[in-house]
Amino acid sequence: MAKTWRFLPFDEACVRHLTSQLRISPVLAQVLSARGLQSAEAASAFLTSKLNELHDPELLSGVPEAADRIVAAVKNGRRITIYGDYDVDGVTSTSLLWHCLKVAGAKVDYYIPSRLEEGYGLNCEALQKLHEEDPTRIVITVDCGITSVREAELARDLGLELIITDHHTLADKLPPAAGLVHPRMPGGSYPFGDLCGVGVAFKLAWAICSRLGDGKKASPRMREFLLSAISLTAIGTVADVVPLRGENRVLVKYGLQNLRERASIGLRALMQVAGMDEKPSFNSEDIGFSLAPRINAVGRLGQARLAVELLTTENPARALELAKYLDELNKQRQSVERKILKQAREMVEAHPEWQDHGSLVLCDAEWHVGVVGIVASRVAEHFSKPTVMISLNPAEGFGQGSCRSFASFDLHAGLTACSHHLLKFGGHQYAAGLKIETTRIDAFREEFAAYVAENHEVTAGDLEIQVDAEVRLGDLTYQAVQDLDRLGPFGSCNRRPVLAATNVELAAPPQKMGEGERHLSLKIKQYNRTLRAIAFGRGEWADEMAAVDGPLNITFAPTLNNFRGYETVELQLIDWQPAAVTV
Repeated sequence: MAKTWRFLPFDEACVRHLTSQLRISPVLAQVLSARGLQSAEAASAFLTSKLNELHDPELLSGVPEAADRIVAAVKNGRRITIYGDYDVDGVTSTSLLWHCLKVAGAKVDYYIPSRLEEGYGLNCEALQKLHEEDPTRIVITVDCGITSVREAELARDLGLELIITDHHTLADKLPPAAGLVHPRMPGGSYPFGDLCGVGVAFKLAWAICSRLGDGKKASPRMREFLLSAISLTAIGTVADVVPLRGENRVLVKYGLQNLRERASIGLRALMQVAGMDEKPSFNSEDIGFSLAPRINAVGRLGQARLAVELLTTENPARALELAKYLDELNKQRQSVERKILKQAREMVEAHPEWQDHGSLVLCDAEWHVGVVGIVASRVAEHFSKPTVMISLNPAEGFGQGSCRSFASFDLHAGLTACSHHLLKFGGHQYAAGLKIETTRIDAFREEFAAYVAENHEVTAGDLEIQVDAEVRLGDLTYQAVQDLDRLGPFGSCNRRPVLAATNVELAAPPQKMGEGERHLSLKIKQYNRTLRAIAFGRGEWADEMAAVDGPLNITFAPTLNNFRGYETVELQLIDWQPAAVTV
């Protein structure tokens, strides 16, 4: 679907005032004004957010009771098992809490279910096994468990002490665990409900450290641990695509700063393999495009325990070995992803009747269950529809799928309405997973599409590109773009500034680049300024742009590209039009 450009309104007097009072570039001042930060006080507070803005962990529902139980278990020498998830949020949550309890002198281990064999979250077989090995142990979930009623009932019946920490959407019935920690617990009053799993784990670790100190403040050793743990929290927070506002933005901002100074041995090895070791500073894109995919790949391909081992090992040689293995698995994942995406597009094109559906439900026995979620995001964006992609297991007669939203459709509500077709499902508004019998897929496809059609409408606002400011290429000096980076860290609900420039010209023919010529590289000029622009996944634009006779209008996000220690201004192209089109 074609995008429309909407220029955000701003107050010229406000821009002049902010420029003068805060000594910032006019471009940054205009973006602040367009985003509603119009007083010098509000703008300054946003640009200079501090760690002391984090809320007291004791306010988080369930934390005081859970921390008390865990500290008692540590002092009594009981074994503690952290039960995590296999994605980046779950892996970082597990590693963070493991480090915390190790520093506290606890007997601690971890359990990560296999994505391919056990699926997401708690399962009864694992709990039974853990109980048989040590019935006196305490099990703490991270990033999972809040909908695991049956599993929690089994733990209770076995006498296994279970503490659940999670952030996913709550069901009508809560699990009967010994402790429940969740930022949106009914009756709770925590000021910030958008923490992800590792954010919740960090708050619990903070409370544990306080109790092992003087009751209010952590010991110097524990405080040093918490400062280093913010980096793990940042990685999981960015990877889980939760809103980067409030506490999340503070955690990611300081986690990125600490990543250089306080990274663990494993993280340093991963940064080395990812080519980040020469960068002078890090941003959220470094996590999203370099660290997170490598951690995610090992979980998607069924070996998430190795990612936790990497993040917890003290052996530099083992860390480098694991980091290289994660890097290789990520390359395999990318190859598999490209193949599935091609097959999915061909499948949709071969079924023209699906064009009228409000959603897409695609399935294939050859698709890797660990990769379909990534592809579902691309398919949803390409066809402008909420998408479910299912990996079939013909021998067992069921399929496991991943779902991705489009234009803010509430996936969880849609799956709930169609739950009588499903064996299992969970997730939230934008991303979810499911398990379904093969014989029910066609009926689910029809009913889910009907629900989407009846309960969701793609509006003009869903297809808008909100432009923060129109600029000339000459305005984009190194200092101005560096100034704009102060708005970061960027991510969900705090996007990198989107700017527009009109009547720009191609300084050279557009070039396709990357494997399969998937990406676009071009040089554009306006007056006497020439800049490089790139567009990932938009190689097809090269021929289209070259065919335009005349100047172009473009929208883009300005960035600083670091190459061999030298930074230059570069534009990430978002959309373009022939200049003859009115914007």
